Amino acid sequence: MKKEIRKLSKTSTHSYSIVIPKAIIDRYGWREKQKLVIEDKGRGKLEVRDWRKR
Repeated sequence: MKKEIRKLSKTSTHSYSIVIPKAIIDRYGWREKQKLVIEDKGRGKLEVRDWRKR
């Protein structure tokens, strides 16, 4: 996969955002307002995955 460089943007006093390329969204079949899980893996790594009800 091609490496994508993005800037971190501050959206409010307690929130930040990153724009994810449309190609990545299409690859995983994500939709607008879909719930995603963001997990801190340490050492500067984040894991983003689909939220699943248990």
